[in-house]
Amino acid sequence: MAAIVLLAAGCMTRPPAPVTERTPLSAAPPPPPIAPAETAREPEAPPPPTYTVKRGDTLAQIALDAGLDYRELASWNGIDNPNVIRVGQVLVMAAPGSTASPPHAPGTAVTTPLAAAAPVAPRVAEPVTPQSTSVLPSGRNNTATLKSEPRALKLPYSEHTLAQMQASAAATPVPPVVAAAPAAQATGSAAPGAAPANAPASASPPAALPARPDAARVPEIDDDKLGWIWPSQGKVIAGFSDSANLKGIDIAGKVGQPVVASAAGRVVYAGSGLRGYGKLIIVKHNSTFLSAYAHNRELVVKEGQQVTRGQKISEMGDTDADQVKLHFEIRRLGKPVDPVKYLPPV
Repeated sequence: MAAIVLLAAGCMTRPPAPVTERTPLSAAPPPPPIAPAETAREPEAPPPPTYTVKRGDTLAQIALDAGLDYRELASWNGIDNPNVIRVGQVLVMAAPGSTASPPHAPGTAVTTPLAAAAPVAPRVAEPVTPQSTSVLPSGRNNTATLKSEPRALKLPYSEHTLAQMQASAAATPVPPVVAAAPAAQATGSAAPGAAPANAPASASPPAALPARPDAARVPEIDDDKLGWIWPSQGKVIAGFSDSANLKGIDIAGKVGQPVVASAAGRVVYAGSGLRGYGKLIIVKHNSTFLSAYAHNRELVVKEGQQVTRGQKISEMGDTDADQVKLHFEIRRLGKPVDPVKYLPPV
C-alpha cells in the first residue's frame, strides 16, 4: 500500500521550471587615452647653392649669369678683390641664412598633434515611469532599459499586488513634458527681440580671424609691371635666339648716342671686366630682373647708383664690337630672355 501511495505521489509531482538569472550589463570600459603625437621634426635646411669657378670665368660674369650683384657675391664668399678668383674655387651663391627651407618642405609629412578626446559621459539608465511599466506574470518590469537595470523585486502575481502597484503609480507625480522649440533654419532669422534658442544668454560676437601674413606684404616691384622702355633709338640688327646663343638684341646707332635705363633700378656693375661686352652697365631692377647695356663709349653712372626709367646711363660706342651698336639684354633670375617680349611695340 505504501508503494502505491509513493508511486501516485511521484506521478503528480511536476519538476520546477528552470530559472535563468540575468545579470546587468557592465558599463563599457572607458576608451584608452590617446597618446599625444610626437612633435614633427623640422626638416634640415638644404645646403646653399654653389658654383665652381672654371677657366676664363670672372666674378662679374658669374654674377650676371646668376642674376646677382657681383659685389654682394664677393662679400658672401669673403673675396677682398673681385678681380681675383681661382679655378676650382667654390662660390656660395646665396646670402648667409637666405637658403633656409620653408617650415614644411613640399613632400614632407607633417604630424599634427591630435586634439584631446572629450570625456565619455557614463550611460545613465532612464527612469522608470508608469507609462512605460507593466507588471508581467513573471514579476519583471517590461522597460526599454531592461538589460541595463538592476533586477526588480519579484512578487507573486495576484489581483491584490496589481492593485497596489497601480495605486502607487497614480500617487507618483509625473513631471510636465515641455516641447522643445524647433531650431531656426539656416536661412531664416529669429523673431524681433528674441535670442536664438541654442544661444547662451551672454553670447559674444566671434573674434575676427587674423589676416594672412602675406596679405600685408608689398612686393618691391611687380615683375610684370616694370614699365620697360627702349634703351635707345635705332634699328634692331640682331635678335634674340636661344639656339644661336644670342642673349639679347643689337640696336644700331651713332657714336655718342644716349643710352637710357630701360626701367628703374640700381647700377650693380659699371666697367669693362666682361669679355665680349666692352664697356658695360648692369642695372638690377628687383630680385628677379637685370638689364645689361654693352659696347658703350662712355659710362655716365657709377656702381651703387639708383637710376630712374629713361635716365641716361651711357653713350653708344663700339668697344669690343665690330661696329657702333648697343647690345641690350634682359635677364630673369639670371637667365636671358627675349627683350622684345617686354619692350613696347615700335
